[in-house]
Amino acid sequence: MTFVSVRQRQEFDRPEVSIIIPFLNEEATIHALFEGISATLGKYNKAFEIIFVNDGSIDRSEVVVRELMAEDHRVHLINLRRNFGKSAALSAGFAAARGGVIITMDADLQDDPAELPRFLDAIADGADVVAGWKQIRHDPVNKTLPSRLFNAAVNRTFGLGLHDHNCGFKAYRAETLAELNLYGELHRFIPALLFARGFSIAELPITHHPRRFGQSKFGAGRLIKGALDLMTVSLTTRYGARPLHLFGGAGLILAMGGFAILAYLTGLWLTGMGPIGERPLLMLGILLLLFGSQLVGIGLLGELLLARTIREQDKYAIRPDQRPALDRAIQENAV
Repeated sequence: MTFVSVRQRQEFDRPEVSIIIPFLNEEATIHALFEGISATLGKYNKAFEIIFVNDGSIDRSEVVVRELMAEDHRVHLINLRRNFGKSAALSAGFAAARGGVIITMDADLQDDPAELPRFLDAIADGADVVAGWKQIRHDPVNKTLPSRLFNAAVNRTFGLGLHDHNCGFKAYRAETLAELNLYGELHRFIPALLFARGFSIAELPITHHPRRFGQSKFGAGRLIKGALDLMTVSLTTRYGARPLHLFGGAGLILAMGGFAILAYLTGLWLTGMGPIGERPLLMLGILLLLFGSQLVGIGLLGELLLARTIREQDKYAIRPDQRPALDRAIQENAV
């Protein structure tokens, strides 16, 4: 008789694919979505789990998921105490997922479960992240227009060429998410954040269905939030390890401009070309010099804080295929 330890049994039972579905008041769609996922992945012969994350629903969505849990052990539920937002819901799902490939989907049935094999094939072909592209969208203008502006801004900032950063249908290798820290509303920037860490990003055109039940939880107002979040992500990814380059660079430019203005006015005063105390240019020169000096000081403070808090994994990312060779080299040096 062969005995299997609890840990070995957990490894044996580990699913190949984890499907994470955040939901908020989607009781009319959850059961149909589960049936579609089960039918598709059943044909694909993949062991999977479905993790529903309840982001503060007040309808019967939780009851529907619990009924599915009673029928199928592959269904799991995470209940957030209130509506914390999609980033928090995804983060909770990522922490609970056990699959080697993790896929996120929206719960409104606009994402087609029949597309799942194509995402898995793209990951198998070598992509670290596969982002869905709703090539033909069935959404109102107040959603599509802000989305286009947002996509253009993110692509220009990060050097990406994705058509649809906001699409909730995405697939990831599990190791990519270990380097992801989601908070606020940064779920829109997941491909950009992972691209900044050196992971490969692929895009997959997908079928997008019209919404048949419920109402959209997003509108044009998210464009303002997206612009603010874009500044946050740009700062943390491009200058998170070198704050003085951003604040000090801008500060030096402003301070030099202020110094040049004050030098010019000083020259006028020394040559007797009239009083300078009432000139608006004097106030501008003083403001530029002071503000520029303050920015340089902020950059220096940022560098001091960074030197005390930065971790080794914040400085770089190592490709997985290079890790064994690196470990062997460290062991040989230790000997």
